[in-house]
Amino acid sequence: MPATGYIQVRAYTSNAQFPLKDVAIVVTASDGTAIAMRVTDRNGRISPIPVPVPDKSESQAPDPGERPFAVVNLYARRDGYEQIESENLQVFADTTTIQNLEMIPLAELPGKWNKTVIFDTPPQNL
Repeated sequence: MPATGYIQVRAYTSNAQFPLKDVAIVVTASDGTAIAMRVTDRNGRISPIPVPVPDKSESQAPDPGERPFAVVNLYARRDGYEQIESENLQVFADTTTIQNLEMIPLAELPGKWNKTVIFDTPPQNL
């Protein structure tokens, strides 16, 4: 029986982790289907996004042929900042996956105005 997990985002800038407002967040299923679109608030956060995931019991004794989690991709964009793509994020039943996004101002990266940083998360060793 399908269950629900959640993904939460915290966007910030600089090593001091200043919250970053108005970051556009898109979460997609692994097949590219859009799950949700959000914009960060003044605290650099979005409301948790519900994601359909396999039942929690499948993560207790997983079948080696099936993953006990859902895989999603996350895209973050804001004018004046480097774009971020986080691939293969894992979301488990009854759990909130938190994705921290350090957004780097393009002024600190001259000549890289169109560069996207891609983070690929390897599968859990269950």
